[in-house]
Amino acid sequence: MSEHTQKTSARSVFGDVLSHATNLVRGEFDLARTEINDNLKHAGAAVGMIVGGVVIALTALNILAAALVTALTEAGIPAGWSALIVGVVLALIAYILARKGMGDLKLSSLAPTRTSRNVRRDAAAVKESYNES
Repeated sequence: MSEHTQKTSARSVFGDVLSHATNLVRGEFDLARTEINDNLKHAGAAVGMIVGGVVIALTALNILAAALVTALTEAGIPAGWSALIVGVVLALIAYILARKGMGDLKLSSLAPTRTSRNVRRDAAAVKESYNES
């Protein structure tokens, strides 16, 4: 084989490899995009069900609160006081839950502490191995 033929053959093989690699990456990208779109559709349906559940739960909570006010009124507490008692108890529960949720969402609690600890450990190991050599 001549040198020119070998160069042409090597270019052809390199071109084929590059073409196959490009097609493979394009195919994987298309597959990922399709999978993400499918996952987003499922997530959208799930969010819709969650919203429906929350609306029904709020309606149920209103009915149960009204039933509790009625029960307190029938137990001899004036209706206004019964409503005030139920309202204050529910407001306190809501406040406690909201404060707890806000505390759990502080930026420091969301920081990737394990990852940062691992990165520091890895950096120290690299520094130590560099100092040894």
